[in-house]
This record gives sequence, structure tokens and C-alpha cells, in this order.
Amino acid sequence: MRREGIESRHGTVLDAIGREITAGELAAGDTLTLEGIQGRFGVSRTVARETMRILESMGLVSSRRRIGITVREVTAWNVFDPRVIWWRLAGSGRDAQLRSLTELRIAVEPLAAGAAARNAADQQRARIVELGGEMRRLGEAGLLEEFLDVDIAFHTLLLEASGNEMFTALADVVAVVLRGRTQLGLMPHHPVPEALEAHEGVAAAVAAGRERDAEDAMRDLLGEVRDAMVALWGRG
Repeated sequence: MRREGIESRHGTVLDAIGREITAGELAAGDTLTLEGIQGRFGVSRTVARETMRILESMGLVSSRRRIGITVREVTAWNVFDPRVIWWRLAGSGRDAQLRSLTELRIAVEPLAAGAAARNAADQQRARIVELGGEMRRLGEAGLLEEFLDVDIAFHTLLLEASGNEMFTALADVVAVVLRGRTQLGLMPHHPVPEALEAHEGVAAAVAAGRERDAEDAMRDLLGEVRDAMVALWGRG
């Protein structure tokens, strides 16, 4: 119980400071102290120190003797850390973060789908078809939470089946943006038919080993995602 209480307080402090930094409320060059964190949040020095250690590992702050804890510039952040992504999605920079993540997916996932068509094991090919069919069933039924879980599994499997460890390492990034779109109310209650068909098209091409078709189908799928986001980016 005591350990759970510590972890809960630690998570609250981490989220609060992380959101403030990623939202620009704490700007680059601003300083923090362990004493200030203890007083503000009513936590122990251990919790304050662990929070700063994690933020430092994300590149959000630096800690130096005689200088203290300093907020770092955006270029130093680990922008692929799922927690950093979520904080940015939940803050005032949401639209810019959605844009950069969508553009990353457009650059990577079509190539990953093509590679999956070339490299996937038989079990992975069968599973991706199952997931595509499950997405259609759940999407048409309006079961958005269940749909989200299967959508994440679909895209994660494609990245893993690509055989490229760099693509696989992006699975958590893709998962957090998919979850973020749903939790932030940016997904329709019933996914559009074109999106359901596109997922099934990707799955069929991967299962059949049609590399170019899989790549093209994934590019079309993400084009639909991009078109849905354009209004948020302030483009015509």
C-alpha cells in the first residue's frame, strides 16, 4: 500500500510537470528545485528526485551541480517517448503534434507494410487478415474502444512483421497517437467505410505477399487519416 501511494504521487507530479514543460508553461531556461517541488506537491524528496530523474531521461530537463534543474529546449527532448507525445497531444500543441506524427506515419508505415508483405511469417499473414476483419465488425458496430485495441494490434503487427527493427521500435509511438485520437474525441463514433476497406486492403495484400499493393494500400489509408486532420492544421 505504501509503495502504491508513492508511485501514485510520483505519477501525478511527473504528469503535471511534464505537461507544463511540453505546453511551454515552463520555458527553456526556467529552473526548478527539489525543495520547490516538495512544497508545491506535498511529496517527499525521494519522489521529487525520481520525477526529475525521469524528466532528465526524456531530455526535458538537465541537472547540474551549482546550476540546479533547468528546463531544456525542444530540440533536446526525446520526442519519441510515448509520455512526451501524450503530454503534447493533451496540451495546447495538440494540432502540431498530430501533424508531425501523421507525417511520420505516412513516411514509415507504407514501407513497413510493403516489407511485411515480403517478410511476414505465415502466422502473421493470417493474423493480419483476422484483425482487418475484426476492425470492420467492431467499426460498423460503433464499438470504438474495442476497435481502438484492434487497430493498435493491426498496426503494431505490421511494424513487427516488416522485419525492420527500426520500424518495430515505432510501435509505441503509433499506439499512442491512435489512442490519443480516440481519447481526445477526434475519431468518429463509426469509422468511415473507406478506412475499414483500406485496412482490409492492406491485410489482403500483406497476406498474399503483394509488396507494392501493400505499400500503396497503406499510403491510401494514411492519406485518409491525413485528410481528416487537415482542418486541424489550418489548411484549406
